Amino acid sequence: MKRKLLTGMVAGAALVLTATACGSSEDVPTANDTSLTEITVGVIPITSNAPIHLGNEKGFFEEEGLRLSIQRTVGGAAAVPAVSNGSFDFADSNLVSIMVANDKGLDMKVVTTGSASTGNPEEDSTAVIVPEDSPIQRPADLAGKTVSVNTLENIGDTTIRSIVEQDGGDESAIEFMEVPFPDAPAALASNQMDAAWIAEPFLTQALNEGARVVTYNYADFHPNTHIEGYFTTSEMVRDEPEIVEKFQNAMRKSHEYAEANPQEVRAITAEYTTIDPELREQIVLNDFPTSFDRDAVRELGEAAAKYGTISEAPNLEDLLLDGI
Repeated sequence: MKRKLLTGMVAGAALVLTATACGSSEDVPTANDTSLTEITVGVIPITSNAPIHLGNEKGFFEEEGLRLSIQRTVGGAAAVPAVSNGSFDFADSNLVSIMVANDKGLDMKVVTTGSASTGNPEEDSTAVIVPEDSPIQRPADLAGKTVSVNTLENIGDTTIRSIVEQDGGDESAIEFMEVPFPDAPAALASNQMDAAWIAEPFLTQALNEGARVVTYNYADFHPNTHIEGYFTTSEMVRDEPEIVEKFQNAMRKSHEYAEANPQEVRAITAEYTTIDPELREQIVLNDFPTSFDRDAVRELGEAAAKYGTISEAPNLEDLLLDGI
């Protein structure tokens, strides 16, 4: 299997070519990088992934002997093939996308935490919203309505179905449609659907323009809902345990730092997103845990199986690396 665990001058030359092709100067190594092991990580450029950028800036990866090359991805489902074929050593994904990949026969392992819900049912980083004058007042009212999600049969509709059912509504009567988060507020305002599930920064922007929250679905699903994780192949875990452990250590430091320094989280998002500075100060930040609440992950997997997103609930021993 192709791997990008490169060291020395050969690695440096290869990375210069890669950086040139990608048009990114941050991936060009310096002469001092020859002692570091290069790892390539696929990351979605959203606020919830600020910790890995902060950790890179603060030198946490170099402290572990790693040189981090961050490559942009559009989502976990798109990153899975890149991890599978060795183009990425690790990648970020929401947990349900990884469950789906394994349910289809791939062998991916979550090695460290990503972002999580705040657990606050009054304020979170994602929500189902409606226009202010909508008759929809509670989750059960979404039954029989059209609701947008950014990706069908994934973590959004799975958690929304669960919340509607818990509230006494018929989750099977919801019609989900796929609309990217950036496009959802305008589509909702033009009555293309009855409700929209969106994430920050688009959530705060929509609320500022008059939208209303029906449910903060992650927080309502479970107070410790884990949204994302960083994953790799089981082969990588078996063949390169030291690299995996170093990556885990650096990510743990990154999450600890991000959790303790929210203003630096907001500041660094300016380097890899185009969020308006004023809006950046208003958005709700995710939590950045350093370990998984396995009961919360188990409930998410059971819900994904219940609503047909995956064929059966995942075995957490197969999904999550020991000790996380």
